[in-house]
Amino acid sequence: MHWYCKYGISYQERLEMLADGGVNLVHTTIYHWIQRYAPKIEKRLCWYRCSPSDLNNWHLNGTYIKVNGKWTYLYRAVDSRVHSIEFYLSPHRNTKAAYRFLRKIFNRVRNGKSSGLSIQIKPHLIVELLTLSKKKENALHM
Repeated sequence: MHWYCKYGISYQERLEMLADGGVNLVHTTIYHWIQRYAPKIEKRLCWYRCSPSDLNNWHLNGTYIKVNGKWTYLYRAVDSRVHSIEFYLSPHRNTKAAYRFLRKIFNRVRNGKSSGLSIQIKPHLIVELLTLSKKKENALHM
């Protein structure tokens, strides 16, 4: 599960890696592990989260994933080392969800300085980011 979450490899690729080590599973087993343990992993990652001053360049992206059989939109922020800074699951992909995700990030890094932000072009994220940056004293420069 660590390899899947860290590198985003497919279930089939991970199964091949496990088979090389003598472990035989079906892809749905890994899928169920991800669904079951991702929330628990998020809670335990508190120790990993760096201080806001350690944040350098970070990127936002989003994609649809299935959670418990329902399509959910995953908003994700990663640093320059491709380590997850924050993520947010939403049943909807809209400006309200983007606002909540960006507010979650800003609440986390509000005391730190980020030297750069790169956005995978998603219009609803850009609009919300500009709205949020206008409201903040330390507005981000794009």
